[in-house]
Amino acid sequence: MPSRGLITTRFTADSTAADVLAGVDLHGVRAIVTGASSGLGFATARALAAAGALVTLAVRNTAAGDEAARAVEHATSRRPVVARLDLADRGSVASFVRAWEGPLHLLINNAGIVTAGLERTADGRELQFATNHLGHHALATGLHRALAAGAARRGEARVVVLSSTAHMRAGVDFDDLDFTRRDYDPQIAYAQSKTANALFAVEATRRWAGDGITANAVNPGGIATGLQRHFTPAQKASLDAAQAAGIFSYKTVEQGAATTVVAAVADEFAHTGGHYLDDCREAYTVPDDASLADHPHGVKAWALDSGSAQRLWTVSDRLLAG
Repeated sequence: MPSRGLITTRFTADSTAADVLAGVDLHGVRAIVTGASSGLGFATARALAAAGALVTLAVRNTAAGDEAARAVEHATSRRPVVARLDLADRGSVASFVRAWEGPLHLLINNAGIVTAGLERTADGRELQFATNHLGHHALATGLHRALAAGAARRGEARVVVLSSTAHMRAGVDFDDLDFTRRDYDPQIAYAQSKTANALFAVEATRRWAGDGITANAVNPGGIATGLQRHFTPAQKASLDAAQAAGIFSYKTVEQGAATTVVAAVADEFAHTGGHYLDDCREAYTVPDDASLADHPHGVKAWALDSGSAQRLWTVSDRLLAG
């Protein structure tokens, strides 16, 4: 059963990003959405722009980003900025951070990848962890001053990090982050990165709340996007089995983006962070040995553990400095 005291909203699994933003005025708000050329990122960026925000699409493929920007402009009459960002490339992240000028109010760490087998970055990191977590860690810490400036002007700044129910498969293996000792399982690697995303929100809030910055992790739910294009047959079979068992039902991208937007703008999440949201509300915590089948809308304790969050931050800083 859900714990008492969890943060709820009037929105549900069926709500869309447009529902959440109805009547919300985001003029003057500057937002970055990573991975915004398609899927959830595009739906999120379009919804924020429709509410008046000045949105930057941080994308690896700028041609696709330009096409997405045109589509957002057509739908909202507001043209987003397009900027190149390859989260697996530390130099690209550093260039993006150096180019950013002025305050930042919303950072939506939406981009993510799934691999079918072991792939590594140029500096030897396991690709899913490097992209989904380390790249976003570098981006957020690099933009800390901009977020603090945004909070000073508007009273708060928020970071939203996309996690997943996949986090329930694995915690963070600090002894083998890059799979140099254990056999590689792409599902476990993805799960580790999604747990890391939730832990980032915990520690970012602890470190930055005094600056008016809070961070929350969200599970958008089951959505058919380009993220699944590299799934192995085993991964696809696992997803199909979970759907057949009723663990999740597919959402539209607009419904998936709703939980992201709740974390970004809802009054209920003002000045509070370190939470994991599911279906537009805070999820209940379950033991680390709980099964996904029994708790499809929960969050495992290992994804909210403050000690692990602090350790991950320290390790991430060290890896990025090396």
